[in-house]
Amino acid sequence: MYADRINSLPPYLFAAIDKARQEAVKKGIDVINLSIGDPDMPTPPHIVEAMRKAVGNPERHRYPSYEGMLSFRDAAAKWYKKIMNIDLDPETEVLTLIGSKEGIAHIPLAFLNPGDVSLVPDPGYPVYNIGTILADGKPYKMPLISENNFLPDLDAIPSGIAKKAKIMFLNYPNNPTSATATVKFFEEVVDYANENEILVIHDNAYSEMTYDGYKAPSFLAVGGAKDVGIEMHSLSKTYNMTGWRLGFAVGNRDILSGLGKVKTNVDSGAFEAVQEAGIAALSGPQDCVRSMNNIYKERRDALISGLNELGLDVKPPRATFYVWVRVKGKSLDFTKMLLEKAGIVATPGPGFGEYGEGYIRFALTQTVERINEAVERMHKLKIE
Repeated sequence: MYADRINSLPPYLFAAIDKARQEAVKKGIDVINLSIGDPDMPTPPHIVEAMRKAVGNPERHRYPSYEGMLSFRDAAAKWYKKIMNIDLDPETEVLTLIGSKEGIAHIPLAFLNPGDVSLVPDPGYPVYNIGTILADGKPYKMPLISENNFLPDLDAIPSGIAKKAKIMFLNYPNNPTSATATVKFFEEVVDYANENEILVIHDNAYSEMTYDGYKAPSFLAVGGAKDVGIEMHSLSKTYNMTGWRLGFAVGNRDILSGLGKVKTNVDSGAFEAVQEAGIAALSGPQDCVRSMNNIYKERRDALISGLNELGLDVKPPRATFYVWVRVKGKSLDFTKMLLEKAGIVATPGPGFGEYGEGYIRFALTQTVERINEAVERMHKLKIE
């Protein structure tokens, strides 16, 4: 009944996890959900108020422009200048997205012919792989392993694969490993992309979720990066706007034009009232971001301390709101045990790719009190 491309897709990881969580809740289990990276804190009030006002404006009830309101793209460009010190032309180097997931899923349609290769991090956000498959492309896994600080080894990619590759997906700060990348690594990526004529798509959704004085570099800050790639940003995690579905892509105008051509044919743009809220987020006070990071840091420290007391060797991440934990045995068995015996939902590493085996991911999306309770439940299981 279904097309081959649909039959070849794995079950979407987070849908399966949510189903297991719902089944546990039906059984009366008090579930502590540390699986999906969906912020539990509300969207800041000044953003909500901007949306409330915009919804009442009849001019916002019509079809939006395909590329997004120029006022929103201008706010995104100014935000990039202020935060990243990168100059962007809002008319040609910024494209509005209905969340960065949408952009990631659509960009292979613009640049991959059937059989073309995309270089996909493994473990990685599942949509890099899925978007490639839906475009009839061939994903090639770039292993992210601890021995290489969860960075892909570009020299290990066979030359034959590099010649066929059209796209490379990267994501730093990284989901699921919470690893960070250096400017030096991004410089190597630019050289590699130029040498092999590959487009770089850097997913930078977690750039502002950082701790301990760390500042995540932008890929576009590297000389020549704008010649070979784009960067995608989402308002979902930075401003607790996951349900609002708003993001943007910036960088190489030709790549953005290709993505825009796909979007023109498959969607009608982001609701303009949401874009007005996005302008309030990007242009307004940023103390809400710092405040949320302080809360996530407190949660991070509570979870790391508890896991270390259990004998698990876990280093505190400098970015994202994920903790990537090596466990004994199979990842799926470990997460099943946590759910069935302790009512804790975590994400098994293989859900992000085969190189995620032996790891699980916790998301810091519960209060410190609930995180401490989760740790106490794990202590009672005598987890090692």
